[in-house]
Amino acid sequence: MTQQQTQAWLDAQFAAAVERAAVPGASIAVLQNGQVATAAAGTLSLTTGVEATVDSIFQIGSITKLWTASLVMQLVDQGLVELDQPIQTYLPEFQLADAAAAASVTVRHLLSHRAGFEGDIFTDTGRGDDAIELYVASLSGLSQIFPPGAMFSYNNAGYVVLGRLVEKLRLQPYNEVLSQHLAQPLGLASVSPSPYEAILRRAAVGHVTGPDGQVVSAPVWALATSNAPAGSMLAMTAADLVGFAGLALNSGRAPDGATVLGAGALQAMLTRQVDLPRLTGLGQAWGLGYEIAADQPTLVVGHDGNTIGQAAFLRIVPEAGLAIALLTNGGDPYQLFSQTVSVLLRDLVGFQTEPWPTPAERPADGADCDVAPCLGRYSSSILDFVVRQDDEGRIWVDQEPKGLLLEMGERPERQEVTVFGPDQLIQLEPSGGLHPIFAFSGDDGAGRRRYVNFGRVIERAD
Repeated sequence: MTQQQTQAWLDAQFAAAVERAAVPGASIAVLQNGQVATAAAGTLSLTTGVEATVDSIFQIGSITKLWTASLVMQLVDQGLVELDQPIQTYLPEFQLADAAAAASVTVRHLLSHRAGFEGDIFTDTGRGDDAIELYVASLSGLSQIFPPGAMFSYNNAGYVVLGRLVEKLRLQPYNEVLSQHLAQPLGLASVSPSPYEAILRRAAVGHVTGPDGQVVSAPVWALATSNAPAGSMLAMTAADLVGFAGLALNSGRAPDGATVLGAGALQAMLTRQVDLPRLTGLGQAWGLGYEIAADQPTLVVGHDGNTIGQAAFLRIVPEAGLAIALLTNGGDPYQLFSQTVSVLLRDLVGFQTEPWPTPAERPADGADCDVAPCLGRYSSSILDFVVRQDDEGRIWVDQEPKGLLLEMGERPERQEVTVFGPDQLIQLEPSGGLHPIFAFSGDDGAGRRRYVNFGRVIERAD
């Protein structure tokens, strides 16, 4: 399809797809050989009824990590940071409960989610310019799950540490660095690093399911300032998000030809650093910041993001000059992704998006897989994860929030699961539109699995 044909398809199909997925409001942009097609549909807030338009901004959640990674790689370009140096070389104040592990965590480990310490830490340290600095100082008691570099475990806290690295070497708050070194050089006028900029624009509000089962506007607009480098509040239009993705399509150059990110640094970001087991909602591998959906025969990279009631998706095909951004504020964003982004990737470049896994894919010999080594309790500071089998042979997973997660309003959840493959279980009923896969690995010395991985790795506690 040409850019004009893509625009015609969006005009004809997007609004109906948004309605089918029960998404309150959404925006999409397709960057194709330097030209952008856009569409929007629905409402920005069920409370106010304000219409979603192509100039509306949505939060991009963890896609922010690509921005943080790019800011770090600019420092690498300039010789101010080396990827394989310990982060303590630049941030001696970075400390963990395991001092030896903290001393061996490198910049590369952090960028590729292989640092090995607990990552879902959302401590609110206020709204001042020192919020990120105070957050990093609060990590000193954090436990180590596995040795740095040993495996992949998605790590929000690690990206906050990288944000602090950027602040310290640039001598500016993170939001200012992001605006000055990425948004402005790329000419992205809608980029809003905090609610203070977002309030001046046509901003989407997240939507969640209330206690009575009704969809309502989220109680807050943004998460804590301390987590900004990991994705707690950055917002923009879909068109500006594919404008940022243009870095990967144009060898790190801005539309005016200026170099924003060196070609070598960009190539390193797009190169796989660690392979992943099959996990719901994650790709085959991870680069430096970028999720790698596939790299054979065509490289397809990107990232997804979630905040309170908002979900965002970005897919980039560098060889084809193609980038697609989808921004949503509730409902079933994964259905909308399948009916829009997946269709466009197929029709524009012939890439077949891997379907979201379901229990129906269970292998015929799945019943022969031994679940006994996976049974037991796994624990982090915010979650207990218990796998048990009842007298009828049915397998259950109990997720028991604690600590900060409990304070944030999360509640215990019990779900039935089934064997999906060797050392893999899948949830029978969907959560948020997807069936999570739980992958087990390692040996605890007693013939049992040491770790469970659902994107985040948790260690056995019993």
